[in-house]
Parts: sequence; structure tokens; C-alpha cells
Amino acid sequence: MAGTPRTLRAMNDRAALDLLLEHGPLSRTRIGKLTGLSKPTASQLLARLEASGLVLATGTSEGRPGPNAQLYEVNPAAAYAAGLDVTPERILAAVADITGRTVGSYELPTPGRRTGTPVVRQVTDTLDGAVKAAGLARDDVHRLVIGTPGAFDPGTGRLRYASHLPGWHAPALLDEIAATLPMPVEYENDVNLVAVAEQRLGAARGHEDFVLLWNEGGLGAALVLGGRLHRGWTGGAGEVGFLPVPGAPLVRHVTKANSGGYQELAGSQAIPDLARELGMGGIPSGPYAEVAAALVERAATEDTVLNQLLLTTYATRLATGLASLVSVLDPELVVLSGASLTAGGDTLRALVQDELEELAASRPRLVVGAVREHPVLRGALESALATTRDEVFDTSR
Repeated sequence: MAGTPRTLRAMNDRAALDLLLEHGPLSRTRIGKLTGLSKPTASQLLARLEASGLVLATGTSEGRPGPNAQLYEVNPAAAYAAGLDVTPERILAAVADITGRTVGSYELPTPGRRTGTPVVRQVTDTLDGAVKAAGLARDDVHRLVIGTPGAFDPGTGRLRYASHLPGWHAPALLDEIAATLPMPVEYENDVNLVAVAEQRLGAARGHEDFVLLWNEGGLGAALVLGGRLHRGWTGGAGEVGFLPVPGAPLVRHVTKANSGGYQELAGSQAIPDLARELGMGGIPSGPYAEVAAALVERAATEDTVLNQLLLTTYATRLATGLASLVSVLDPELVVLSGASLTAGGDTLRALVQDELEELAASRPRLVVGAVREHPVLRGALESALATTRDEVFDTSR
């Protein structure tokens, strides 16, 4: 069925806005060629978007034959979105303009159970810090996405699978945050947000079916099937740290222990233990995730017998759990992310790939994650921006 003129105009507007986001400043002629619109129609479109505040005229083209052409870009101030990355140690917030450029950030230390500040106050203080750094006000933020370990059960609104996150399990928490903040707030599992970042900006661009394995503070996975995140009935899809695996003792009452066989076998905390078992010296001190990443990086770059043994043993442990995921899901791609995986680079990736090909019937391609700087926060921003753009760029309303 043919669309109405208003619908067709809105579709053309969105196509032009997406092109400006992808390519940066473009001329009227270039937009016409990329969209297939005539010059008069492209001119009308740009005038309409400029009048609505979605597009700005910004300079002229130079260095080409003929007169310079007026260039247009998406108005960065058309809307703002925010993201929060929550861990037991800190909350990190950032605000981005509608083009995706980060314009303000703020970090609030949250030292475990010693803090007496309620979670709602922690959230608002961190968001306000990022908003202030951006030179904005709370009301300027169109949408907020909060990434946490575990997942909020869609039926009860309670946080599950993250008993190590103090203060976030109160029954009315989500209602209290919603009553305090003026913008819509969404909640997403932290590893799922890393997958969003990799799909939009990193190693999984163009892929509709992939698994992202994350190993840093905890061991988890994100599942993208048919281009969409698969969260499961209670939001617990991808909580693979609880997965029983060969080579690790069977862990019962996993939610009370906040751990499981795969976590004990291949999680970051297992790597320093493995190094000690092998008799390795020079094991650094510090948080176990940082120590694990340092050991893996050293093993991948310094060719010694013990380093090779550490890396091959770790690769076998990783592949043991991945084999179950691959056998059930048959993904096109597996992305290795989190400091304890990316520190091994292509050396660790190749070892895991070889092991997985012997343990699983299907053979997906393994790649190392490309979004390294605050990937959870970047995914939160990308998620918030996607919905914001859908709403703000809809000129049919």
C-alpha cells in the first residue's frame, strides 16, 4: 500500500538524517544523490529539517571545481541522551549529543557496603555530575539507560543475578528512580550493552547472530539473535558464569554463591590462581581483574614455557564453556571482550578458536572486541541514542 505524502516525507527526512550522521556534513547535491531525490525535493527537505531545528547549515565545500556548495549537518543540540555504568566500586555517567559525541562525564566512587548514600541519590548525583560537565540541565536529557550486572526481572522489577551490587535490590527502587528523574529510564544488563556497542561501532558491525563473551569483573555473555538482544524470560540469558562445565566442581545454590562452574574455571579470579599453580613468579598485586589482564597480556607477549602454558590452559577453559553456547546457538560470530580476554589479543583468540573447533561441531569465527574504552557506558549511550533518534527524528508527528 502506497504511503501518504506525509509518511513519505518523514521517510525521506529520516534517510537524510541518517546519512548526515553516518557521513558528516553533506551538500544538497550529495544528499540528493545518496537518497535518489531530485534537487528541488532535497532542497525542500533540508529547508524543512533546518526549520525544525534538526539540521544546521555549516560552512561550504572547498577544493572542488565550480562554486562552493552549502554543507549541512545534524544539529548536535537537537537532543541529548545519557548512560550510566554501575559496578560495586563506582558509577560512571556520560551525556552525549544526538550525533553520539560525548559532551560530559562524571565518576562517583561507591565503596561497597561502606557507603551510606542511598542508591537513588548515587544515581542522581552521578547523572547531575555528567550533566553539569556538559553545561546542561537534567531536563535537557531526553533518555537515560542504566547498565548494571545481572538483570531486572521484567515481572517483579527486582535485580537478579547480581547479589554483589549492594543497595540495588530494594523492591521499589525502579519506581523511586522514575519518580526522581524527569526523563524515561531504561535498564539493561552490562554485558548486553557491550554487545550493543560492538554491534554498532565495533567488531560485530553487520552481524545479526553473534555471541559476546565478557570476562572482567565477572564472566558473562550477551546473545544477539536475528539482530536483537535475547534477554530470556527473567532477563537472565547470558549469565554463563553459572554454567556447569567439565573441569570445575559442581556449584549448587549458584545465586547464593553468585558463582558457578564456568566462573570458577575461567573467570578473571581463576587466572592468578592458575599462575600460582604453575609456579609463575612476578604476579602483580591489585584487584583480581586487573591482575588477570596483566598476566594474560604478559603471557601473550613474552614467549616463555610458563607463559605459553598459562595461555593454552586458559584458552582450553574458555573454549570448554563456549562449546556449550556454540552447540546450542550456532552463532555466526563470537566476540571476545573484557580486559581478561582482550589483553590476550590475537594470540589468545587463535588458541581459543583452535580449541573450540575440536570441542564444538559448528565453527563460528572468533574476533577480539574493538570497543575498549568504557564499553558498557558506550553501549548505554548507543542504546539511549537509538531510541532518542527514533523519537526526535520522526517528522511525521
